[in-house]
Amino acid sequence: MSNYIFHRRHPEYSANESRWKHASSAYRGGKNYIDQALIRHVSEIDIEFAERRRRAYYFNYPRAIAQKITQYVLAIEPARRGAREDMVEDWSSSGLRCNEVMRQLSTLLNVYGRAWLAVEMPDFEGKPSIERARREGLRPYVKALSPLQVTDWAYGKDGKLLWAICTEEELLNRDPFSPPVKLCRRRLFTRETWHLFEQTHSGVREIDSGINMTGIVPLIGVTEPDGFGIGGGHWFEDVVNISEAILNNESEAQMNTVKQMFGMLVVSESFARGAQKLNLSGSKTENFSATVARSAAIIEAVDEKGISRFISPSGVETATIRNENEHLKRELFEIVGLALQSNSRNNQSAESKSWDFQNASQFLASRADLLEQSELEAWKIMQRYDLDIPVPEVLYNRKFAVRDLNAAISGIIQLASLNMGDSFRQAVGYAATELLDAIEPVGIKQKQKIFNEINQEKQQ
Repeated sequence: MSNYIFHRRHPEYSANESRWKHASSAYRGGKNYIDQALIRHVSEIDIEFAERRRRAYYFNYPRAIAQKITQYVLAIEPARRGAREDMVEDWSSSGLRCNEVMRQLSTLLNVYGRAWLAVEMPDFEGKPSIERARREGLRPYVKALSPLQVTDWAYGKDGKLLWAICTEEELLNRDPFSPPVKLCRRRLFTRETWHLFEQTHSGVREIDSGINMTGIVPLIGVTEPDGFGIGGGHWFEDVVNISEAILNNESEAQMNTVKQMFGMLVVSESFARGAQKLNLSGSKTENFSATVARSAAIIEAVDEKGISRFISPSGVETATIRNENEHLKRELFEIVGLALQSNSRNNQSAESKSWDFQNASQFLASRADLLEQSELEAWKIMQRYDLDIPVPEVLYNRKFAVRDLNAAISGIIQLASLNMGDSFRQAVGYAATELLDAIEPVGIKQKQKIFNEINQEKQQ
């Protein structure tokens, strides 16, 4: 059998594979990523770069940003009216709740700009009873996939997937007396069937297949509409680039600090020549370094200083680097629309603050809408596997308290103090209730109770 299925790539996948892998490395962080991202200077010798690489540390801003957006979007648990409780609590059939799978999807979108939801069903024969199905977990489940796990796909004229190929890896290590074996597989989904292929030393073979009872390809492609959706790139790539600039700047600042503590040796030219003559004569004297580098001696002519001494970088350079990093951090958060404010918020105009709050709020609301649609579609596919599974009414929160709360509360207090009519005071009460709901959700019933009390005060 041809191994083409293991090599074929969708054009979008081929164009972005290296970027996606780079973004994944930046998100994971760690020593491997530092070795990959740290830039060596043209004049930096091996021993210097090796030391700087060992000392380097990484502030993982990409992961912090990706996770923070997800935390904001899913800070309030979505409502799933009519959903089966057992499935909500174990949506992945591996212990992940519905919220946790959707958190994974949201973070994958932040990192890659594209992600997938796969809805699958365990393979079994016959029609199991309800008791057996629940006991053995014979029901559909959902998992989030990164774009690196779906290598190729095609859409039909109806705008729906015709087929898709997913990568799967399995580690066979059940036998403690045998070395583990890593298997590389591809799963092909069509609208009617599914096929599982395995790549071995002897070639490719089909190891399993079955009927796709849903009638559709059970994958949901999720793409940020203003990124890859219009043929553009993804903002996370810029986040990674700025983060790497901060990493390299911080590494330089750290080495400056080290050099300030230990200094660099400067010797006279006559001393250097004498030391070199001793080396050439076979003396046991330590080798003298004439290499110009931060970790080696600098030679001065006799008619210059002529005095052996230690020099070190001044603190000005380090402070300049740290200031540049602070600037980069501000630009970093501007890119993702989270509007990191200046140190003095009072310097901003009211229009500027309002724009920033709307910018972040609309970003989060758009993401909530995308996740809501994706989850609802997953429930619909699950029902295609099993008609007894209800499709719940899925509602994600779209109210985000991304605002200057002190100013908002102060404004409402001032409005309440005005000597106006009952209707005006009633409207102020409604606004105060909505603000309270934005800070801490009070619930529909509690909110209605507050509204009733406001209306009763008006009638009195």
